[in-house]
Amino acid sequence: MGVTTIMNSQNYYRLILVLISLTCIGLAPIVAAEEDEDEEMAFSFEEKLQSCAACHGENGDKPLLPEYPMLAGQYPDYIAQALRQYKSGLRTNPIMAQQVELLELSDDDMARLGQYFGSKPGLKNLTK
Repeated sequence: MGVTTIMNSQNYYRLILVLISLTCIGLAPIVAAEEDEDEEMAFSFEEKLQSCAACHGENGDKPLLPEYPMLAGQYPDYIAQALRQYKSGLRTNPIMAQQVELLELSDDDMARLGQYFGSKPGLKNLTK
């Protein structure tokens, strides 16, 4: 009885390992599909830029409302820093905090947005 019980126990554990392995192999396509969906749901830089333009204007020079800042002509580092502060919660604005989170802005995105809007003509040299 002792030898048979040991053999049955070993077979039982092997069967369990095989079932676990098969389950993991079976789940692999599902996990891969979920990762693909996440990548498909990620916004391109152009879509992120369009999201900014919806409130600040295509070139950042025509804000939707007077209380929205003009981004055109701002220092690129200033824009990137402001976006990082919205992301960290140091600056508080419900719309901007939600935008930064929803768009999943990376540091590279923030720098690129700063460069884009900073390169546009803005309210420079108003005293002349």
